[in-house]
Amino acid sequence: MDHTQEDAAAILNRLRRAHGQLAGVIRMVEEGRDCRDVVTQLAAVSRALDRAGFKIVATSLRECLTKSEAGEETPLSADEIEKLFLTLA
Repeated sequence: MDHTQEDAAAILNRLRRAHGQLAGVIRMVEEGRDCRDVVTQLAAVSRALDRAGFKIVATSLRECLTKSEAGEETPLSADEIEKLFLTLA
């Protein structure tokens, strides 16, 4: 999984944000916060993780297309990329 520095930074940023949000959810549960507030924040964590996963798949797809056009061997086949994408669905 070769990513540019920019792609890697974007993915790491999303994952760090999700990590912080999850820590907040844990704290909310420990404090006995309202169920609606906890679920709202948990949904935000889930969306952040989904977006990070989609960014990883999109980056891999872009890399495969670029390498294919250049006549280089691609790291993943189209079927493998599809499987990764469907894993997130």
